Amino acid sequence: MTPHPLLDVAHVAAVDAYIADIGTIFRTFADQDSGCVSYGVLVDGRSWFVKNASAPAAVSSLRRALSVHQAVSHPAITPLVHSITTDEGLALVYPWVPGEVLYHPTRSQGGGRTAPDSPMARFRRLPLPEVLAALDTVLDAHLAVEAAGLVAVDLYDGCMLYDFEERGMRLCDLDEYRQGPFTLDADRLPGSSRYMAPEEFVRGSVIDVRTTVFNLGRALRLLLDAGDAENQWRGSRGQLAVSQRATAADPAGRFPSVRSLVEAWRTAA
Repeated sequence: MTPHPLLDVAHVAAVDAYIADIGTIFRTFADQDSGCVSYGVLVDGRSWFVKNASAPAAVSSLRRALSVHQAVSHPAITPLVHSITTDEGLALVYPWVPGEVLYHPTRSQGGGRTAPDSPMARFRRLPLPEVLAALDTVLDAHLAVEAAGLVAVDLYDGCMLYDFEERGMRLCDLDEYRQGPFTLDADRLPGSSRYMAPEEFVRGSVIDVRTTVFNLGRALRLLLDAGDAENQWRGSRGQLAVSQRATAADPAGRFPSVRSLVEAWRTAA
């Protein structure tokens, strides 16, 4: 069998030069706050997403992503299909997935949640059953995350990829997820403060499944609202109560597991 030029190569000097040689780069994401540079590349008639890192912190994040994808799989989690070492770091290869991330901040500008034509604003205008189906997909994927012993880190709307044509939600960029529980050895975890639990800002705190419950509760609250001010709730009172319990400041007041959160949410729905 003829080796695939992208999926069967183990090491290249530089990813950008290599993929330009074997295919056609049709998108470049070069201003990411992660420190990674990513590409959409067409090779032998199929599109791929290649995420490349050379800075030490970004390389560490991609190495963590390798462990995440070895531990968990779910139809809604964009799968990692290959990794390539480079002279300066590491590159990961994913299938190109149709859709738009709901929020896409870069180093030079915010992602634009409130602009009428932004992905988030368009998502919030979808019929309620379609929004609820998308949220249920996010929750279901995190049942698999929990079963794998992982806790969410840096979960926010930039990890949520929505296909407006097929009306389907997928998750991407779960690079910072890690085995839990663990003790925070920094002043804060990476992530969007809009989604983060209080303990994610306290060195020495325990990060566990109740932290994931908080992150998911914030996702429910923010994505089931018609606007960013959190005063146009589209769900029921029961659903709002579930979100409020999930995001209790004290971890002891939250649901004790992702599964118990999901069960409560589905009952309320």
